[in-house]
Amino acid sequence: MRFTQATVRHTARPDEPPGAGATPQQAHERAHPSLSYSAPSGAGGPSGGQDLLDGFLSDDPAAVDADVAGAVGATLARLLATRVDDARALDPLFARDVAERVADFTLRGGRRLRPRLLWWSLRACGGGDPAQVRAALRAAAALELLQTCALVHDDVMDAAAVRRGRPALHAAVAAQYGDGAPATARRLGESAAVLAGDLALAWADDTVTELLADGADLPPGAARRAHEVWRTTRTEMVAGQYLDVQGQATARHTVARAVRAACLKSALYTVERPLELGAVLAGAEASVARALCRAGRCAGLAFQLRDDLDDLFADPGVTGKPSGGDVREGKPTYLMALTRARAVGTGDRHALEVLDAAVGRADLTGAGLDRVREVVVATGARDAVETRITRLSRRALRHVALAELPQPRAAAALRELLGEISGPRDGAAPGHRPAHAPSPPAGATAPASSLPVAVAEVAR
Repeated sequence: MRFTQATVRHTARPDEPPGAGATPQQAHERAHPSLSYSAPSGAGGPSGGQDLLDGFLSDDPAAVDADVAGAVGATLARLLATRVDDARALDPLFARDVAERVADFTLRGGRRLRPRLLWWSLRACGGGDPAQVRAALRAAAALELLQTCALVHDDVMDAAAVRRGRPALHAAVAAQYGDGAPATARRLGESAAVLAGDLALAWADDTVTELLADGADLPPGAARRAHEVWRTTRTEMVAGQYLDVQGQATARHTVARAVRAACLKSALYTVERPLELGAVLAGAEASVARALCRAGRCAGLAFQLRDDLDDLFADPGVTGKPSGGDVREGKPTYLMALTRARAVGTGDRHALEVLDAAVGRADLTGAGLDRVREVVVATGARDAVETRITRLSRRALRHVALAELPQPRAAAALRELLGEISGPRDGAAPGHRPAHAPSPPAGATAPASSLPVAVAEVAR
C-alpha cells in the first residue's frame, strides 16, 4: 500500500538521479551521505550549528513549540549519527549501502506529521516538564523511523521507483550495482530495501526501549501505557499493509474493505496513535485520551481519503510521486471502490468498462488515466469523497472540543494541524468536472452496519 505522507515540494525532478550535474565527489557524497555531522543540516530544522542542535535537544518545551519539525530532526540527527557509527564499526560496506541510506531517508522526511501530532497532543494535555519533553522527542523519532520502515518496504511491494521526488531506496541500490546483470542488481536492491526497512524498525524499537527505561520521571503509568500504544501501532501498521496488498492481489474492491484498510493504515497509524501517545506521555486522563483517539480516527480517515484524491488528481510536482499510481497498481482505495459501486448502482456500463480496462494496468497511458478521472467525476464519487472529508474533519474538531484540553494555545495548534492534514493540497487538479454529476440511487454504497465501528460515517 502507498502509505500516506505529508506533502512536500521538491526541487529535484522525479526522473533526475541523485547527483545530476554534480562533481564526482559531490555525487558520491549525495549517494552515500555521512552521518558524522555536528549540525542538523537536512534534519528537518533550520541550518545553524552545534549550538542550534544542542538547543533543540534541550528540555525547554518553548523551543520545541517554535519548531517541532526542527526539534525532531535534530533529535534524529543525533540518534542516527550514533546508529550509523555503530554500523560502520560492524562493517563499512553495510553502513554505506544500508545504514546510511536508512538515516538519509529518515532525515529527509516530510513535514514530520506524526511527531507534530504527538507533540501538540502532549502540550494540549498539559505536558511539558523536562522528562516529558525528552520522552516526546524520542517517541517522535521512533515514529519517523517506523515510517521509514513502512515506506521503504512499501516501495518494494509496489515496485515504485520514486519516493519523495528521488529514486526509491531499492532503485538506488540497484542503480549502484547496475554494471552487472540487471536482474541481479534489481534483486539486490529489493533485498537491501527489505533489510533497510528491518533496520529502521529495529532502530525505532531501540529508541522506544530507551525511552521506557528512562521513564521513571514520567507520570505514573505513562511508560506502561506508552508501550501498549507502541506495540499496538506496529501491529496495526502491518495489518493495514496486508489488507492493502491482499486487496490488490485479489481485486477485492468493496467499499467496506477499503474503509477498513484506510482505518488501519492511516486513521490509526498516522493520526490516532500519535495523538494517543502524546496524551499518554502527558499523563492525561483516560477520557481525554479516548476523545483524542476519536478525533484522530476521523481526521486520519479524512487524511487517507484526501491522499486517494491526490493520487489521481493532484499535481505530481507537489505530491512527489507520479499521478495515478493507485490506479495502475490496482490499489483497493475507497475512491475507486466508491466509483465502482456508484457505476453499478446506476447501471453505468461505460464507467465499468473504463474501470475494468484501466485499474491494475501498469502500462496505462495518460489518456487512459484521463478517462478514469472523467468516470470518477461523472459518477459523483469525487464530490462524494470531498463531502466525506469535510464531514470527518468537522467531527474530528468536535471531538477535540469535547476533550476539554487544559492548554488553550496548544489545543488551538492541534486543531489547526488536524485541519491541515485533510485540507486540499497546492496545485491544480488535472481533469475536469462536468456541469452535473448523476446522484447514485439509494443503496449504491455499502450499508453502514457492514463497516468498522467508529468509521461507518464514511459510507454515509
